[in-house]
Amino acid sequence: MIELHRLKGEPFVLNHRLIELIENRPDTVITLTNERRYVVTESPQDIVRLIQEFERKIFQGGPRLSDDTQSSASAGTG
Repeated sequence: MIELHRLKGEPFVLNHRLIELIENRPDTVITLTNERRYVVTESPQDIVRLIQEFERKIFQGGPRLSDDTQSSASAGTG
């Protein structure tokens, strides 16, 4: 999920996997797969960058469990 800003500056978090279309006309308009639309202050390029950064964090594994947590979690699977 990515944080964006409405035209009045209010932040909100959007599930980027629902984005179908991003238009620049002159404000940035995001259309979701459910046909809902959002007008945001970020440029299409900024939105793409935010999505790439979020996905990179997810695919790099995100936060890791500590060794103690991993050991106790695997101990109950025997």
